[in-house]
Amino acid sequence: MGTVMFYHLTRSSAEQTARVLISRAMAQGWRLMIRGTQEAELNRLDARLWATPEVSFLPHGREGGPHDRRQPLLIGTGPATNGAQGIILIDGAEVEQSEAERMERVWILFDADNPDRLTHARGQWKRLTDAGLPAQYWSEESGKWEKKAEKG
Repeated sequence: MGTVMFYHLTRSSAEQTARVLISRAMAQGWRLMIRGTQEAELNRLDARLWATPEVSFLPHGREGGPHDRRQPLLIGTGPATNGAQGIILIDGAEVEQSEAERMERVWILFDADNPDRLTHARGQWKRLTDAGLPAQYWSEESGKWEKKAEKG
């Protein structure tokens, strides 16, 4: 069982933060899933990942394609059918306890400017830590990422 890491976005966008996390995880040979709730946002992210390879190319595919199981990074709203070791949750996406327990890492990215997302992330923290999953809370309020809390 890995760790659930909550990233409270105050300066960086979800895309910027996800790029860093994806690069680090892929360097370790992990397969990943980015799960969101808004198809338009996931389509935008997919297009940006293909359009900006000069930043750092991240091989990926959108959920529902013929090669989902082979994708090193799968983007969608459903289950991680690509054998992912990590899941990045954006836009209030959910992870079930049993799925989180199978992962090396679950990253939950939530925007400080969205009170609904903040409330949602607090609920996820309580639900997952009450279930015994180790969790960390990270904030970039000071200008750099700092671990503010840890449980488990």
